[in-house]
Amino acid sequence: MISVAVGWQVYEATHRAINLGYVGLAQFVPAFGFSLAAGHAADRFDRARIVVACNVVLAVCALALAGIAARGVVGVAPIYVVLFFVGVARAFEGPAAQALVPGLVPPEHFPNAVTWGSTVWQVSTVVGPSLGGILYGAAHGAAWVYAVAGALLAMAAVVLLPVSGSPPPGDAQGVSLKTVFAGFSYVRRHPVILGSISLDLFAVLLGGATALLPIYASDVLHVGPWGLGVLRSAPAVGAAGMAMGLAYRPLVRRAGPIMLTCVALFGAATIVFGLSHDFGLSFASLLVLGASDMVSVVVRSTVVQLKTPHDMRGRVSAVNMMFVVASSELGELESGLTAAWLGAVPAVVVGGLGTLLVVALYTVLFPDLRAVDRLDDVSEPL
Repeated sequence: MISVAVGWQVYEATHRAINLGYVGLAQFVPAFGFSLAAGHAADRFDRARIVVACNVVLAVCALALAGIAARGVVGVAPIYVVLFFVGVARAFEGPAAQALVPGLVPPEHFPNAVTWGSTVWQVSTVVGPSLGGILYGAAHGAAWVYAVAGALLAMAAVVLLPVSGSPPPGDAQGVSLKTVFAGFSYVRRHPVILGSISLDLFAVLLGGATALLPIYASDVLHVGPWGLGVLRSAPAVGAAGMAMGLAYRPLVRRAGPIMLTCVALFGAATIVFGLSHDFGLSFASLLVLGASDMVSVVVRSTVVQLKTPHDMRGRVSAVNMMFVVASSELGELESGLTAAWLGAVPAVVVGGLGTLLVVALYTVLFPDLRAVDRLDDVSEPL
């Protein structure tokens, strides 16, 4: 909901693609900069309490955005300031939330837990953008969108209170440069983990078209804020459908090759979306984009968490989150800059072609990733 409201509000105020890129940059700087500290915190403190605190901060940020919108503040600088704190909260929430889940379910059920968790998340991201777009149009502004989002984030903090995520025993309790950077060292030593998270980095960095959806909704497809909400929901609809399918029929064999194929499909769907001027075709291509990305999410999340020792999961998850944040937020900046230079349509098409090139390179450079077969055989740390 917040993403839809911020994107439309910023573009409506500036009509400049580069300002949409700055939305991503404002969140990327703190999210990337605090990631290592956040990973270390996830391995020292109660992970559930960290997630609760971050949801409270996000709720406050949403209410601050509501206040800015309600007062009719001229300019977008205050929005970027609030988004900076959104990035800080996300930096600490991501590693703690990822490292929390393996301690709640047995290893043999973890791949299915990832799939069901992703399903719930994707359903939320289907409803959220659509509701945000409808509220924005009905209220003729963003204030009510942010207010509702703030209330929901506060509810999320409340429902997490009964969950316990005690800090794991081990060397993570000591604070030193070695322990803080241990996640990087672990990822660098294990090509399967490095390949899986860096593939996502470059694929989404180059192929992410969501940052330019306000331009497509306004200037290419002419569908307004409601249409923007629908377009923002489309990848989540595809992802949710794929996640539910994987929950009932999990990947049995050849997980690595399937992941690489689906990332290539992600790039191809991006190209189709970039070239489309028909709302139905654009929606369908975003469905395929989201479905193919979900396969990558399930494989990557399972490999990263189950290949990592319990007392290292926070720091390794922090490295993973640094890659994810870099791909999404820097991807928005890259898309905004490229669109400012080339135009929105060429920017999306070039990004999709770049994703296909990355898949071809990774197929050669990471044979261990290509060789991953059964996800239920990766439960022992490397």
